[in-house]
Amino acid sequence: MNGATSRTAAPDRAGARDAAPDGATVRGTTAESTAGPAADRSTRLTVLVALAANLVIAVAKLVGGLLAGSPALLSEAAHSVADSLNEVFLLAALRRSRRPADRRHPFGYGKERFFWSLLAAVGIFVMGGCFSFFQGVEALHAETEEKFSGYVAGLAVLGVAFLAEGASLLRALHQAHRQGGTANLRDPALRTVLAEDGTAVLGVVLAAAGMALHMVTGQVVWEASASLAIGALLVCVAYGLGREARDQLIGEAADPGTAGRIRALLDAQPEIDSVEGLFTMRTGVDSALVAARVDLVPGMDSEHVEEVAVRIKRSLAGVVPEADQIFLDVTDRACREHGESPAATGERGGA
Repeated sequence: MNGATSRTAAPDRAGARDAAPDGATVRGTTAESTAGPAADRSTRLTVLVALAANLVIAVAKLVGGLLAGSPALLSEAAHSVADSLNEVFLLAALRRSRRPADRRHPFGYGKERFFWSLLAAVGIFVMGGCFSFFQGVEALHAETEEKFSGYVAGLAVLGVAFLAEGASLLRALHQAHRQGGTANLRDPALRTVLAEDGTAVLGVVLAAAGMALHMVTGQVVWEASASLAIGALLVCVAYGLGREARDQLIGEAADPGTAGRIRALLDAQPEIDSVEGLFTMRTGVDSALVAARVDLVPGMDSEHVEEVAVRIKRSLAGVVPEADQIFLDVTDRACREHGESPAATGERGGA
């Protein structure tokens, strides 16, 4: 490399301009994902179905719980209210996370989806888990008259809730299957709906069991225990969702398979002597940042370095479509050992 110098321009609204080693400018284009908006529309429909179900069920559970004086049913009402609020958070996440990049947020707003998912986890913990614990403890210590006349209506409400929550869960599972299955699910909004609906179905079963045992034995401890179990279940789900959102917010690397494909492509380039470093970070549900430090074979001039860098970035964008931010730190080992400046190029869009 003959006296190449490092110069990288910052991205702007129209696209990043990256100065190549010889001073030429390379304009990147932002890859448009056709699968992203379509998946968002399906997720939005899934969230709206869950929201409608939870609003109706919350009212029914509240009325049934007050009529029966059932702590388990009131806990389930709080659970449904929390889920309804969380669906509002998820709808905000779907809308705000698709805003285009600007000067203040050059990497876009994809991580907003992770932030609103974190708020949803907090909502499940506070409004669902804590209230359920309160109802369970209150039932154990309060000396209230048992209202068995309302328990039949309460169990009927739970039966309707089971059908509605089950239908919402089936809708979410169907969409997750279309996106590769629950094990590979990357969308935090859909993952939250799945967790909420699955927990809701199990919570209804626990509440119904507690109410039925209370009716048969006359012991309120069964219903109080069901309320405490619902609270523990919600706390565990909230912790799991919150931990995932935290990892994504602070900067989670791309999955090992994606990183492996990137490294394999770099290793296969004849102009690359070695890959000194590879860094990835998810910047959204279907977007990622890729930065690599590579050593080139000796003897390449600046013009050839520019051509190689542009070709490699375009190849990476083809192999990893979600890599919409690609940066290469191109160096020559011999130049580095003699204290000369490396040539670095960066490109937004990788195309």
